[in-house]
Amino acid sequence: MRALRNIYRLGLKELASLRYDTVLVVLIVYFFSYAVYAPAKGTQMELINASVAVVDEDRSVLSQRIFDALLPPHFLPPQHLEASQIDRAMERGKYTFIVDIPPDFEADVMRGRKPVIQVNVDATAMIQAGSGAGHLQSVIAQEILAFTHTKVDTPVNLVLRSQYNPNRESVWFVALMQVVNNITLLAIFLTGAALIREREHGTIEHLLVMPLTPAEIMLAKIWANGLVVVVAASLSLELMVRGVLGVPIAGSLLLFISGEVIYLFSVTALGIFLATLARSMPQFALLAMPVFIVMNLLSGSNTPFESMPAAVQHIMRFSPSTHFVSLSQAILFRGAGIDVVWPEFLATAGLGVVFFFGALLRFRKTISQMQA
Repeated sequence: MRALRNIYRLGLKELASLRYDTVLVVLIVYFFSYAVYAPAKGTQMELINASVAVVDEDRSVLSQRIFDALLPPHFLPPQHLEASQIDRAMERGKYTFIVDIPPDFEADVMRGRKPVIQVNVDATAMIQAGSGAGHLQSVIAQEILAFTHTKVDTPVNLVLRSQYNPNRESVWFVALMQVVNNITLLAIFLTGAALIREREHGTIEHLLVMPLTPAEIMLAKIWANGLVVVVAASLSLELMVRGVLGVPIAGSLLLFISGEVIYLFSVTALGIFLATLARSMPQFALLAMPVFIVMNLLSGSNTPFESMPAAVQHIMRFSPSTHFVSLSQAILFRGAGIDVVWPEFLATAGLGVVFFFGALLRFRKTISQMQA
């Protein structure tokens, strides 16, 4: 009971210290508000308002139908262009797509020939170029089939249904993954900054003369800073993600918070471990940023985990962020229950124990060096 009281009171001291640290408070508010909103609204993965021009060398009914089929919101109103202006327009980046319909196109189609339509794509607009070229091909093929009244029989009738995010809006995915990534970032920096702050202010010596164990000091920092991250992330999901951005959450928020608490146990211990390797806040920041970037980029939050090389997948299985991203996507996107995500809960908890004892050993060594 004495140890629990020590952990509780030390945690209250951590919260009081954080309250008067204006920079960290501003960062917490920023990372769970604007840092969620800006990437969600600024990252456009779907085809919207792409600029397109049409070089109509056929001047036929079919070519006009293709021109009229390029409709908003996928495309801006198409513009007519002369063939001699294609190269100059592409070099100036005036259009993302330029569709060149050759002469006698309609006549060749009606005779059963296979005329070619040239589509010039500005590949510097990477996202629009990738999805837009396929969409243009689909639009042109549909108009030709409708014009010629041709019905193509296929052995399989493929019907695609998106269970979560049926309109495939990038805002839904980016907003939730920003919250997940910012949980990792804040957890590492808050606990690490708390330990560095103790050393820079000289209060770590005060703790050493008290009847406290290194484990009690660590656990106090973990529960206090973890509580701040849990509250901030929960408010961000409710107010920013659901409220401002209008993104629905498919699964149980309580189950997600449970997984977040287990994850914070390991990632806050990692923050303490990194703080014991640094002697100042700038050193800690330089040390923590590469660790966070690797955990962020290779955890599956930005790109599918299965598409990474097999060796990278095996290595990242030892990172708690990989399992946290997996359980977060399962709960928030697909509405999974505990019967589905319990292996990820167990793996995260196991890695948390390893990270905690590793950080504890390093913290004890650091304290013994300070006392010597």
